[in-house]
Amino acid sequence: MTAEITALIWSAVLAWLMLVAASALRTEIWTPEGMRIALGNRERLPPPTPLAGRADRAARNMLESLVLFTAALVAVAINGSPTENSHLGAKLFFWARLAYWPCYLAGIIYLRTAIWLVSVVGLALVASAVL
Repeated sequence: MTAEITALIWSAVLAWLMLVAASALRTEIWTPEGMRIALGNRERLPPPTPLAGRADRAARNMLESLVLFTAALVAVAINGSPTENSHLGAKLFFWARLAYWPCYLAGIIYLRTAIWLVSVVGLALVASAVL
């Protein structure tokens, strides 16, 4: 399995974990009422706490980035042109996105943005394999 595919799979797992965590934080699933909300249709969600709001925004941002990452990896695969840059870029994307999540949850604004930029550089390195 190539570094690109490994990074894609782990990025998908990370996105799923981020979505589950955001949902759990929003519903407060660890409480009896939260469990009822989480297992229901979620028609009466409580307003998000600041942490739940950050978790939701981080998860949505990951989904947006994952679409672009997947498209770049598909282009590399179709073109048959994986390179050292695409290997490095895929790894950089995943590790930066992994670091981004707790930083976003903690509300560390400038560091969060710097880490996000590292993931964008990783994405650009992957895309450079076909440009």
